[in-house]
Amino acid sequence: MDFQSRKTGDFTTSTQIIKLSAAGLIVGAMCAFIAIVLLKMIYFFTNLSFYHRLSLAYMTPTHNHLHAWAILPPIVGAILIGFIARYGSEKIRGHGIPEAIEAMLVHESKVQPRVAFWKPISAAISIGSGGPFGAEGPIIMTGGSFGSLFSQFLKFSSVERRIMLVAGAAGGMSATFAAPVSSVLFAVELLVFEFKPRSLVPIALASAVADAIRVALIGPGPLFGMPVLTNVSAQLLGVSALIGVVGSFLAILLTWAIYGVEDAFRKLPIHWMWWPALGAVVIGVGGFISPRALGVGYDSISAMLNVKLTVYTLLTLLIVKTIIWVVALGSGTSGGILAPILIIGGSLGGSVGELFHVPHPGVWALLGMSAIFSGVTRTPFTSVIFPLELTHNLGALLPLLITSSIATGLSSFLLPRSILTEKIARRGLHLTREYQTDPLQMHYCKEIAWRPELSLSDDRVVRYAAEDFLAAHSSGTWLQVIDQDGSLKGIISAWELAKQSKLSPHSRILDHVGHHPVLKTTDTAKTALECMIEADADWVWIVDEQATCFGFVTLQQLFDLRKREYHEEVVRKRVFTWLKVPRREAVENNGNASRQSNM
Repeated sequence: MDFQSRKTGDFTTSTQIIKLSAAGLIVGAMCAFIAIVLLKMIYFFTNLSFYHRLSLAYMTPTHNHLHAWAILPPIVGAILIGFIARYGSEKIRGHGIPEAIEAMLVHESKVQPRVAFWKPISAAISIGSGGPFGAEGPIIMTGGSFGSLFSQFLKFSSVERRIMLVAGAAGGMSATFAAPVSSVLFAVELLVFEFKPRSLVPIALASAVADAIRVALIGPGPLFGMPVLTNVSAQLLGVSALIGVVGSFLAILLTWAIYGVEDAFRKLPIHWMWWPALGAVVIGVGGFISPRALGVGYDSISAMLNVKLTVYTLLTLLIVKTIIWVVALGSGTSGGILAPILIIGGSLGGSVGELFHVPHPGVWALLGMSAIFSGVTRTPFTSVIFPLELTHNLGALLPLLITSSIATGLSSFLLPRSILTEKIARRGLHLTREYQTDPLQMHYCKEIAWRPELSLSDDRVVRYAAEDFLAAHSSGTWLQVIDQDGSLKGIISAWELAKQSKLSPHSRILDHVGHHPVLKTTDTAKTALECMIEADADWVWIVDEQATCFGFVTLQQLFDLRKREYHEEVVRKRVFTWLKVPRREAVENNGNASRQSNM
């Protein structure tokens, strides 16, 4: 017997993690430069669109002097994006994250080169011409595209290409926001669909090297400095819970609104390439009313965290940014969602804080950002750490945890799909983001191995064996197959016996036992399942340390483990109770006891 056992431990790793880690470092480094180039492209188009100059310097549309002419740049940019989408690649439409997920689910994590080329260009035009988006979605898609393309030159599996795609996305996000830890958490909670060293280590290395390069070229964080919170009061904790509730409802409304607008655009009797231009009319009007609503809006985020905006400005920004972002995203143009979420959430929290004249209104804005971010993306840990990395305001950790947890729980309960996954579901793909340990990985084969009670000689003819056993036993019965010396040759099911009695009635039993994988008692049930899949078998041998047959594991034993897991999930019962024996029952028991004592 050849042992096919596999190592067991807290995590499963192999030497492939070294190759993945090395590739992750390269992908992260390249994505840092890609992110910086994309940011410079956005600055270029912003300067060109609103200030009519050729410059790569940081600039926002906030202080433009175009007045009513500010309506024009978003429309021109949207027309260009429509042409790029139609004649370049339709995959540039949207904010990038659903497209990255779809590439992993449907296309084996293979991204077309033209997507990697056109996505950053279209995003730079969209945001630079006033589109109310962030750069992170396009950077995530562009970085992921590079990671996917790079991995396609290597001998990687589909899952390993997925890891490289996500490593590129994390590297791009890390270089954009100077948030390396949040980028890893975002990748784990949303993109990679697992929590294993083989994916976590390469992604973390890609994020770390991207941030290191960003620090060397641009400088360290925080991206948005603010006064550090030093005293967390009970009032602030209560406010954190309230903002979590309000933020989750607003996140749900945003999700409904975006896909409602998208459905409305689909009903228009014109080609989809013109939809962004129609949406850009709303963007232009909104930008004329509130110039801060245009573009990425990093300056507005910093201003609201440092309490430099009036209540009127915050409320105007909240309303206008929400409207133009919903319309723009629903029209199918190119741009990210994270920065708009931060602005909408910050405006909400900051407005409430200013209206009630509460202490730390900047923290209220920070909590609002976390609430909307968590409610929209359903990434609770990222929603806590991301604001901390953006501001380095470690004192807000506890309030952020409360806000994020409530917003995630409430929005998940009320709305089954988020903005990031609704588009995937509408394309007919099911996506679940719940991670849990496989119950088959939690049990050794020795716990479920078993041997049939009935035996059958290996030289018996199938036809006569079937006639003898099938009349007395069900099709689910298993039989041991032994030779004339009493040596065990394997097992065969009565169902297989019945099938072979029709297909080859005059063959011998031994001809249908075949060669099956051999595992040790210390191998897991998951390993048994994997070996069955590889060997196209419905059972495996289980042997002890002396290579003596300990028993067998069939698909039925694996099914029973799944059944046990299901019962543990749905069967509810009270283990302890404060209720005593009912009074009537107690009286009857006492009466019976006294009668027995008198007998």
